[in-house]
Amino acid sequence: MSAACSVQPDVTVNVTNKVINPAYIGNGVEWDPYDEAGAWGAPLSDSDWQKLFDRLDYMRPAYVRCMINSPFRYFDSESGEYCPDRNSESIERLLGYCQKNNIMVVYGEYNPPTWNMKQDQRWVDMSVAYLNRLVTEKGFSCIRHFVIFNEPDGDWASTDGDFDMWLSMAGRFHAKMAEYPGLLDNVSLAGPDVVAEYHNRNSKYDTAGWLEQTVSRADSLIGLYDIHAYPGQAEVRSGAYRKLLQGYRHIVPQNKQVILGEAGYKYWREADSLLMAEYNHRAEGHPFTNGSDCNMLVYDKFYGLDMALLVSEVMNSGFSGVAAWMLDDAMHSQGDSGKPEDIKLWGMWNILGEEVFGDASQEDVRPWYYTWSLMCRCFPAGCDVTRSSSDCNDIFTVSAIDAEGRMSVAVINVGADSHQVALNLPRALKNAALFSYSEADGIALGPDGLPAAVINNICDNALRIPMDAYSMIILTEIDF
Repeated sequence: MSAACSVQPDVTVNVTNKVINPAYIGNGVEWDPYDEAGAWGAPLSDSDWQKLFDRLDYMRPAYVRCMINSPFRYFDSESGEYCPDRNSESIERLLGYCQKNNIMVVYGEYNPPTWNMKQDQRWVDMSVAYLNRLVTEKGFSCIRHFVIFNEPDGDWASTDGDFDMWLSMAGRFHAKMAEYPGLLDNVSLAGPDVVAEYHNRNSKYDTAGWLEQTVSRADSLIGLYDIHAYPGQAEVRSGAYRKLLQGYRHIVPQNKQVILGEAGYKYWREADSLLMAEYNHRAEGHPFTNGSDCNMLVYDKFYGLDMALLVSEVMNSGFSGVAAWMLDDAMHSQGDSGKPEDIKLWGMWNILGEEVFGDASQEDVRPWYYTWSLMCRCFPAGCDVTRSSSDCNDIFTVSAIDAEGRMSVAVINVGADSHQVALNLPRALKNAALFSYSEADGIALGPDGLPAAVINNICDNALRIPMDAYSMIILTEIDF
């Protein structure tokens, strides 16, 4: 690859310094505290933790969504008692890393301790006491937002789409938080945490309806709006998904930010039928998942391209961040049943591949870790997203300027044709680096096993860059 060539470009990409999405929170991951590892007889070792920390050191996530299941933590299912010190090591190590590295945490609970406690004041009291223990007593001020129900619009949730119940519980949680001195100064509620493009038949509201009702009836309780997104590949690559996200953003008040608290791809839509067939083929007879809540294609290089594309659409749609679902296969079994033969396989690796699943290769980094890490590192917390565009429907772009004035640009080609791209920038670059990733070849790695720039010390404001089919480039002034 050359940053300059004599071939006439057939695609033009224009990057401006006009800010379209200020003070971006940043990109991150769902990183839950391995609730079931102890039940599997394999709590994470010091070397496991260090491997995770080393990989996250490179990724530099701006925020982490961290959710717990209280029966694995503070709620003793046998006695029904509140036990705040129970199984605390893993969550404290996780939060300790976030605190040390200034990573904002969206913390919460998937469900009440038992289904019949979904409106029980005892749950509210225990849950907020545990939150205060983490934030105030343990000093994890990295926790900035609190989720009280995971996906409350879902027919799989204890709320079963009952907005009025969720609203009532949000008020009760907020009131309990107010009883702890200073807690609401540090932590606000995040919500409604609903799923994009979903409508529970038992609910009066679809995704937009939940957002509208939250804005009209609960905005004073909500510090950060958040929804979850599991689009299809064809939907995002066509450009249609940006319009959907922009519609959701338009509902949220302009003085509030909205994030994708979870995001990944699902292939049930007709346009993705070939991917779904491959997914089913891989899931059949699999030794540690039946594939009912997985993405069996996270091993593939194309997934790295698609996840980077989703980030670009989030940033250009006015959203303020996105957390990938999820960091690690070892975090959850289906239904959190504790069954290692049926895990939620979605991660960038499985840190317990050898210890629990008998396959050490599952601990290896999967390709999408590299592209996700670049989208975290190059578009950090606090950056301003700027306007960029291309004159080709298959070429997607995103650009931003960080707090120190350093520019980053990603260009993603989701088409089957190679292109010569004319990249026009608002000013000359200062010692920029160019990274390249493709579905065919992945990414170039240096001797340290981390992505290596293919060109360094770029100082132009107009570049001619060849792009392969199904590939991406990232150009950044941020010093790695």
